[in-house]
Amino acid sequence: MNVGIGLPNTVGGTDQDALRDNGGDALVGTDEDALLRWARRAEDGPFASLGVFDRLAYRSTEPLTTLAACAGATDEIGLATSIVAGPIRRTAVLAKEAATIDRLSGGRLVLGLALGARRDDYEVAGVDYDGRGRRFSRQLHELREHWHDDEFGPRPAREGGPQLLVGGDSDPAFQRVARYADGYVHGGGPPRAFEKRADSARAAWAECGRPGEPDLWGHGYYALGEAAAERGREYLLDYYAFTGPFAERIADSLLTTPQEVVQFVRGYADAGCDELLLFPTVAEENQYDRLENVLETERW
Repeated sequence: MNVGIGLPNTVGGTDQDALRDNGGDALVGTDEDALLRWARRAEDGPFASLGVFDRLAYRSTEPLTTLAACAGATDEIGLATSIVAGPIRRTAVLAKEAATIDRLSGGRLVLGLALGARRDDYEVAGVDYDGRGRRFSRQLHELREHWHDDEFGPRPAREGGPQLLVGGDSDPAFQRVARYADGYVHGGGPPRAFEKRADSARAAWAECGRPGEPDLWGHGYYALGEAAAERGREYLLDYYAFTGPFAERIADSLLTTPQEVVQFVRGYADAGCDELLLFPTVAEENQYDRLENVLETERW
């Protein structure tokens, strides 16, 4: 199993004051080069890919633009959206952006898409929240059409378009994986939850008559060190506040020790995950250092 690292492109805005008070290195907002520095270090480290989150009505950087900048600052590391809310974007524009990043990066883009569950993102985008499932299925079909259209351009570096992953945990989501995508991206949680969703994706894939098996991706959250743990928990409670009480369960899943990280990664590897993205919940560069130190001593 490959392990990737998330960029803190949604993190810094929630704890800038705390970082300044503690003399920390904020990666969003106070240091314009910090995200790129994180990306360059990841390429030289044990990580297979860089991941980004997507929020519109939030203090964050736009995910595709962020990956475009990272593509210019790196040479080989994968560039993954986990995930982009597809239906809040116009399909032709999304297809053009993704094809451009894929072309300029030499085929390194992994485009993870899902419905997006936050109503405020839809409201800010001026897009109707209702009916988003039907629009998303149509969008996935049309993306492929654009990438195969010689008149549209640019032609993606990867034949057929960027690697396309679909997220979600409903039957329609797994059907979209089987009909339109190259694989499935899980929304987070313990390895047993991933394994259950992965089995559903495989079953839909087989029922659709697709050869082989879907690529399977997952992700988790970490904040290593006692001082970082509470701030990481506060970030998750803020980021997932729209889920109500369920935000507490997400915050409780935060990986805060090297032992928890190792157990989590091993669990995903045993469950058949192909690539696991670990996202920081505190925007300090020492969080990169701590995770790298954990992973350099392990082999999956």
